[in-house]
Amino acid sequence: MPAHVIVGAQWGDEGKGRVADWYAAQSDIVARFAGGDNAGHTVRVGDDTFKLHLVPSGVLYPDVICVLGGGMVINPVKLVEELKGLADRGIDISPDRIKIAMNAHIITPAHIALDGAREAQRGEKAIGTTKRGIGPAYTDKVARVGLRTGMLADLEDFANRVKAHTVYSNRCLEALYGAEPLDPDETATSLYAAAEFLKPYLTDVPLMLYEALQEGQQVLCEGAQGTLLDIDHGNYPFVTSSTPTVGGAITGLGIGPRHIERVIGIAKAYSTRVGAGPFPTELLDEQGDRLRGTGANPWDEFGTTTGRPRRCGWLDTVVLRYAARISGLTELVVTKLDILSGFDTIKIADAYTFRGKTIRELPGDQGLLAECAPDYQTTDGWQEDIMGVTDYEKLPAAAQSYVEKTEQAVGVPIKLITVGPARAQTIVR
Repeated sequence: MPAHVIVGAQWGDEGKGRVADWYAAQSDIVARFAGGDNAGHTVRVGDDTFKLHLVPSGVLYPDVICVLGGGMVINPVKLVEELKGLADRGIDISPDRIKIAMNAHIITPAHIALDGAREAQRGEKAIGTTKRGIGPAYTDKVARVGLRTGMLADLEDFANRVKAHTVYSNRCLEALYGAEPLDPDETATSLYAAAEFLKPYLTDVPLMLYEALQEGQQVLCEGAQGTLLDIDHGNYPFVTSSTPTVGGAITGLGIGPRHIERVIGIAKAYSTRVGAGPFPTELLDEQGDRLRGTGANPWDEFGTTTGRPRRCGWLDTVVLRYAARISGLTELVVTKLDILSGFDTIKIADAYTFRGKTIRELPGDQGLLAECAPDYQTTDGWQEDIMGVTDYEKLPAAAQSYVEKTEQAVGVPIKLITVGPARAQTIVR
């Protein structure tokens, strides 16, 4: 069987966890390939809501093996908290079904301190990181001074490496940012218990996945964040530090591209963004507030990880075409179509006005995105509550028209639509 890859087609927060949970039912393995606990996936099963940050969404199916891939950066303390929280709710977290790649990188307290210090120094030019140490951990990875999960196999040596890493990081904290240094011994102690807990989960993930694919098992590759946050192809510098596009699955898991059959892009029926950076279709009015909700339920637009209110706006198919091109999307999933119920009219941005000209693709230099104003098409809205609809043909005509206009604008078939947070609130098209 082949590998299927799920990627975010916007700025992240598209509902990938909800969709990965749907496809996990048809998979043997769900493997997360990038990012850290700056990501948040909300999955609702019956009356239960699960908020996942590091563990793949497939963990809620007892027969699915869950993999944390080498492209990730992992905070050991946070991972242990998440695993124990799942165990307390009756989820099997044994090493037989949870696997941690030995080449993933570790987030330390020093990385978190550096993240906060850098954002504080940027002042008004802050890029809106979650301050969870993601960027500094990836920086150390590229600089070849990072700590890798394989080091957990020798706990005493790992503790000594953490101390040395903290001493090194303290020089940066003090000299560059005027921040307080961390105690190396306390830092090592804080990670030691987590390392001891996680040691049995270490696995040669690239080999494991290769063998699984050779045996005909179905592997679902789960991303975090979205295309416009990709370190190479996103809206730089307002990006994450990893590769959320399809290339991240290949490098982050160590599988060859010949194994990938489907690349499934996830997009909301509108647009959201968290943090700083240009956002052409942002609505700073009552309509934007309506898309966001009040935060009264998990379906509202507030970050799963940070709780920050998301910036909201109309759907941008310029962005979706870009995502389709970068990752070679074979299909799209549109989430949260139900949120658009009740609008008299709905807008779709299918082009931009840029320096007096109409353009239908993102500027080659995304630093110029702030100069792009959306050119909208207006389509009829619908008033009906669609959260109970499971048959595409039973959607209001205006809702069907909206889906089909989106599909035509992007040039990729829409195969799945969600109309609510529960598994059953899914339309297969």
